[in-house]
Amino acid sequence: MRVGILCHPTYGGSGVVASELALTLAGNGHSVHLFSHDVPPRLERSPGPVELHVAQGSPYPLFHSTPHDLAIMSRILDLHRVEPLDVLHAHYALPHAISALMVRSAAASAGLPPLKVVTTLHGTDITLVGNDPSYAPLTQYAITASDAVTAVSEDLAARTRANFEGPAPCGIHVIPNFVDLDEFKPSGDRADVPTAIHISNFRRVKRVPWMVEAFAQALEVLDQQGKTAELILVGDGPQLGEARRIARDKGICDRVKFLGLRNVLPELLAPADLFCLASTEESFGLSALEAMAAGTAVLGTRVGGVSEVVEHGISGQLVEVDDQEGFAAQLVQLLGDRDRTAAMGHAARERATARFDRRDVVQSYEKLYQGLIAPSAGPCP
Repeated sequence: MRVGILCHPTYGGSGVVASELALTLAGNGHSVHLFSHDVPPRLERSPGPVELHVAQGSPYPLFHSTPHDLAIMSRILDLHRVEPLDVLHAHYALPHAISALMVRSAAASAGLPPLKVVTTLHGTDITLVGNDPSYAPLTQYAITASDAVTAVSEDLAARTRANFEGPAPCGIHVIPNFVDLDEFKPSGDRADVPTAIHISNFRRVKRVPWMVEAFAQALEVLDQQGKTAELILVGDGPQLGEARRIARDKGICDRVKFLGLRNVLPELLAPADLFCLASTEESFGLSALEAMAAGTAVLGTRVGGVSEVVEHGISGQLVEVDDQEGFAAQLVQLLGDRDRTAAMGHAARERATARFDRRDVVQSYEKLYQGLIAPSAGPCP
């Protein structure tokens, strides 16, 4: 098949999954083109046979910012004229699904080969951006006009059905996020001291300062028990400064490490005892899944689709979203008992292998594409 993929060039889940999907499809023999306004991090360090199209547009005094969305649409149309695509897969409702639908319409008007549009919903495009009154009508159109719509969790699919009337004529296909089990795998070695790790873009929804406060509470108890622990924070974003301030005010700077942006995530995750996720909103929890594949247990909040990934009491522990004391108490228990946490990490690896193997999940996307473009295909795949 000939597949085009549109995505944000970010460290967030949508950009990661889109890039990994592109690489896997290309590895399976499909012709894959990825369109974005910058190089996605996962693609930047991969030798995979994906043709990358970076379209940033040209500055023009009329525009407040460079119209890269228009440039991307033009680039797709140029390619479609000479190398027709079968499927255009948009990751995130806005702006990518709208861009894909515009390309489909323009191609039809120009008499070019038909193009099927698949839209994958990743979370905040529905729960935050999509529900904003300024964008809700456009999000509604993106969902209803797509040839197929997928969501990364049952929770997100249910929210979409609840928030939008007639969300998708052919229903919403739940295809979960996935992980490369060959890249994210246990190392066999643990850090010298019990270690918790967090990886994110440090947006407000991730609550990194809240997590640092909980870790400070846990350290008070661990110190009384004659134990110690360390917290590693990987990433950057708007709440970095506040997280640093809290660590300084609590006097725990020596036990909280800020590493900034890093690409060597498997090497950072595997030695850790525990991955921490304190989000107030999480439609899936891809970073938690990658930690699980690396054999690291998860401590998370019971929000969105996280409970579809982490089995409470088996591959990790989940607490209520506003229960900071409960989060701190679990940090004490899990970092204070490395044998128990290691057993959870082993179960986490088994969970990732059984449910979220990259090869199995990508087959679901391939079947969806094939159902859309088959000569005998009906209106729904």
